[in-house]
Order: sequence, then C-alpha cells, then structure tokens
Amino acid sequence: MNTLPKRTAIVVFLAFAFAYFFSALIRAITATLSPTLTQEFSLTASDLGLLAGGYFLGFSATQLPLGTWLDRHGPKKVILYFLTVAVLGCVAFSFATSFSGLLAARVLCGVGVSACLMAPLTGYRRWFQATTQMRANSWMLMTGSLGMVASTLPVQWLMPIVGWRMLFWGLAALVLVAMALIAWQVPKWDVTLTPGHGAGGAPASYSEVWKHSYFRKMAPIGFFCYGGLVAMQTLWATPWMIKVAGYSPLEAAKGLFWINVAMLCTFWAWGMVNPWLARRGLHADRLIARGLPSSFLLLAIIIIAGGGLSTWAGTLWALYCMSCTFVSLAQPAVGMAFAPALAGRALSAYNLVIFAGVFAVQWGIGLAVDGFKALGLTETQAFQSAMGVFLLCSVASYVYFLTAKSHNQPS
Repeated sequence: MNTLPKRTAIVVFLAFAFAYFFSALIRAITATLSPTLTQEFSLTASDLGLLAGGYFLGFSATQLPLGTWLDRHGPKKVILYFLTVAVLGCVAFSFATSFSGLLAARVLCGVGVSACLMAPLTGYRRWFQATTQMRANSWMLMTGSLGMVASTLPVQWLMPIVGWRMLFWGLAALVLVAMALIAWQVPKWDVTLTPGHGAGGAPASYSEVWKHSYFRKMAPIGFFCYGGLVAMQTLWATPWMIKVAGYSPLEAAKGLFWINVAMLCTFWAWGMVNPWLARRGLHADRLIARGLPSSFLLLAIIIIAGGGLSTWAGTLWALYCMSCTFVSLAQPAVGMAFAPALAGRALSAYNLVIFAGVFAVQWGIGLAVDGFKALGLTETQAFQSAMGVFLLCSVASYVYFLTAKSHNQPS
C-alpha cells in the first residue's frame, strides 16, 4: 500500500469531492423537481418512483464491471470515462419531452456518476491509512449531503429564473469542470499492484466477495437500511411532507433543505470522531448494532403520526435520516475486510447492494402507495401502509445483521 503525502492526499480528496458534490446534486434533484415534473408530464406516484429509481437502476447496472475496471485501470481513468456519460445524460434530460425520455436520461445519468464514490474509495484503500479511510468516507458523504442541500432551495430559487431544462445544461458544464480537476490532480494507478500483475493478485471474479461471510452479514442492512435512507432523502420525504403533512412545494423544499443540512453536519461529525472511536475499540459493527434501532423508532413515530404532527414533519424526517447514518459505517468496513487489490470489487459489489435497495424501495413504495389507494385507503393511509412495509423489512434486515456469523472481520 503506497500512502500519499498529506498535502497530496488533501488535493486528491478535494478533486474527487468536487465531482461527488455534483453526483449527489444530480441524484437528489428529482425530489425538488417532483411537483413540477408531476404536473408537466402527468406522473403517477409509481411513475415518480420509477423516474427517481431509474437513476439507481443505471447506477446499479454498472457496479460489477466498475469494480473490475477500478482494480485493473485505477480510479482516475475509470471516473473520467464515466463522467463523460453523465454529461450526456444531463443534456439528454434537458431535451426530454416525454416520461420515457426523462427515464432514459435518468438511467444515463445514473450510469455516468456511478463511479463518483467507488473510484475515490478504491483509491483511498491504497493511498490512505485505515483511520483516514473512515474519515475520508464520512467526509465524502458530507460532500454528497452538501450536493443534496444544493438540490433543494437553491434549485427551487433558480427554477423561475432559468427553468429546469437549463439547470441540467449548467450541471453538464460543471461536471466537465470536475473532470478537468481530476485529470489534473489525481495520480496514475500503479498497475503492478493490481490483480493479474504479479504474485498475490486478486482473482479475476467476484466469487471471493460474494462468499465472504462479512459481506453477507452486511448485505441486508445495506439493501434496506442504507438503500432506504437514500430513497427517503432523495425522493419520498418530499411527497410525504406534501401529501401527508400538507406542506406546499416551497415548504417541502425548505424541509428537504434542512434534512440535507442535518445530514451534512452528521457526516462531518462522523469524520471527526471516527478515528477517536476506532482507537477505543468502537468499530462499525458495534456502532451499527447500538445506533441503528433509533432509526426504526423515529420512522415508526413518523408513520403513526401521519399528518398529526405536520409542523414537525421536516424535523422528524431529518432525525430519521441522521439516525440512519450509523449504517454508512458499513461501506468502508466492507472495503477494509478485503485486500487492497480486491477493494474495487468489494466496494462496488456492496454499492450494488445499496443502490439496488434504493431502486427497490423508491419504486416499491410508489407501487405500494398506488396499490393501497386502489384498495380504498385514503392517500395518507396508503403512504402510512407503504412506509410500514418498508419499516418491517428494515427491522428484519437488522435482526439478520445481529444474528449472522462473521468469521472474517474487517481489518
């Protein structure tokens, strides 16, 4: 493992973080645009869930080949190719005139930004020390939260001035700037340390990852709890505030703004305390086991309250999302459970689990809401029932995490 000097490491982190900021903004912008797109394209709840989930479908589809390419070619080369696709996706979204056009462009955007977290984490596995990796992961997620903050009120303010189509032209241009920074600052990959280049190289398949007991232990909470967190933050918290709590679109955008600010502060705090916690033996498994149940309690309160606590809806969703961040510790823990030469595959495989969960939860809740309404439930009851099903799935995944045996602990 060739660690970078501190100054170089900071510059590399900032270059990757700049790209991840826009990746998160592109991911979350549909939540703010959902009222406009619903009206302009006559979208149903399931259409909206599929549109938001289409991003994650494209994102998930690339994760397995992405891991192999990252191990083989390195973060710099891979992310530059992928971001080119993201630029095309943003331009295509700006030209869309139908739901199918929007969906195809969202899938393309998902493909294009799918390396924006995995590429840096793969590099950090080789370039940073273990405690620095945990901090860098949390601060990358903090940067993502900053991008989600930018997708709320700033987007809402710009909409009347430039329109949603021009916003995507601006995003395309800024992604090109991010590509230039990465090409300039990120070091080349040492191919002599990658699989297939010398003794001790990782096997050219994912079999070692799928069979790893620690990976299997972490997979269900990644799918439901982590995937569900992203699904709520990037889509369903906003329709809940509008349809159930009675917020206006602007009030919902403000609520989402503060949710994302809360997430930004939470990930910053995780980055600060992670090295301190690790020195005291409080590693990912123990922290997840102790902290994640708070998210189940908060989601239960949101569901039971329905529209009864409308004034506090945004606050409750912010607290729920913050409490879910315990599960974010799972991703770097999985990466550190494998040798550096296999880190790209391990991280991308786990990312596939997470974003497959995002797609399933986003579309699944939309289908469930429409299904419960077809059975005669009111809109509020349909939302409550759909969220109740999601809560039960999340609790079941946590129980599996507690009971699954893991002979191979992260190192």
